[in-house]
Amino acid sequence: MSDWLTLLEVGGPLAAFGGGAAYTRARHPGVYWSTVGLPLSTARLLGSYGSVMEACGLTVQPSRLRAFAVKATTRREVRPVPPRRGIIRPTSTGLRLRLRLAPGQEPADVAASAEQLRHAWGVHAVYVKDVKPGVVELRLVGFDVLRDVRMPRKAGGGHLKVPVALREDATAFVRDYRAVPHQLTLGATLSGKSMYLRHLVTGLARQPVALVGIDCKRGVELAPFAARLSALATDPEQAAELLPVLIKEMEDRYDLIKARQGIAPGTPAEDITSDIWGLPESERPVPVVLFVDEVAELFLVATKKDEERRDEMVTQLIRLAQLGRAAGIYLEVCGQRFGAELGKGATMLRAQLTGRVCHRVNDEASAKMALGDIAPEAVMAACAIAPERPGLAVAGDTSGGWSRIRTPYLSLGDAARICRESAHLTPELATLEPFRPELPAGPVLTPAPVVRPVPVTD
Repeated sequence: MSDWLTLLEVGGPLAAFGGGAAYTRARHPGVYWSTVGLPLSTARLLGSYGSVMEACGLTVQPSRLRAFAVKATTRREVRPVPPRRGIIRPTSTGLRLRLRLAPGQEPADVAASAEQLRHAWGVHAVYVKDVKPGVVELRLVGFDVLRDVRMPRKAGGGHLKVPVALREDATAFVRDYRAVPHQLTLGATLSGKSMYLRHLVTGLARQPVALVGIDCKRGVELAPFAARLSALATDPEQAAELLPVLIKEMEDRYDLIKARQGIAPGTPAEDITSDIWGLPESERPVPVVLFVDEVAELFLVATKKDEERRDEMVTQLIRLAQLGRAAGIYLEVCGQRFGAELGKGATMLRAQLTGRVCHRVNDEASAKMALGDIAPEAVMAACAIAPERPGLAVAGDTSGGWSRIRTPYLSLGDAARICRESAHLTPELATLEPFRPELPAGPVLTPAPVVRPVPVTD
């Protein structure tokens, strides 16, 4: 009986601890990682580093001098040498450490063993980043950071840079318009595409940038941000009037750059420019970001007259995509589907859109439209996105790299509030003034009646 009591006294707390740990791991993975997962994974890494590297084929034969020193001092068998390991740096989501590769090794060798390293050290995922020649950084992620998205404190924002989502390696996905001027964003209904657009608009709303919208769904997506928009078109007819104005604005900016290029003998090299960013700040026009929501609506036609208007709009969009970057005009094209079947000029426009973000789509062909021409291996990753995870997407660019990202939740009311609070930053562009959206009148508040007390008389 005493033995049973002892087991109950010892096993009860252990069972409670195990149950609590399992609950915390399922419901609060960040807390579990900081308290349990981090110490365990660190101990596994330190205790098995050499053997794991050897099992993964990441070791090399030591130099002759080292082999001679080992034999002379210890008389032990000379074993292969793993990459030199740097200091382990714990984070709130995982671990980071740098490896100095041995001669003959390359980052691809380490990346090929990422899955083996994940299982050996008991983490959710392992990612390899090339830091400099001969040095790579291992990013060990302790849990699925895309399940409950929490953006890092240092997200790396700045002028025309918007931290819009979280990558699967726990780093911020930053939409940098200077590096990737134009982007195509695809996604089916309820895939999270609108949430992605909200983060872009609110991130740019706090910056000195002109925001222009084309929303052919009668403005239901972009109209809540009217306080911060410099122009808004809510149907194809208005879009056909707005796009030529943007083309004229682009041409005027090129004239400004050309006038600055009246290069005289002895002009300093820093005063010679081919885009607006080389102009003095006092002369530099404000950047313009054009949001096109449901771009397929601009391609659909019903009559011969509509077809002519469509061809003009598509041509103008292509011109903006080809020439707009130097003039400080950037495109953000969104839709559910985009491809050659939309009509003349569709594939030519898509070829000018460097960045690609593909949310959940209804068929493989749509994923191929977004990613097939830049990162074919990312197509299957986009097709595997589950409906239960809105906001999850695959982001890629023309460099061939891609990664999974997920946008944090942002309500429409909060996004609209941010735009109203940033309305004073809306730049004044005379050419876009006719397209400035009218702000809806606020609710009329009826003043409460004033009840005066009846004077007391004796």
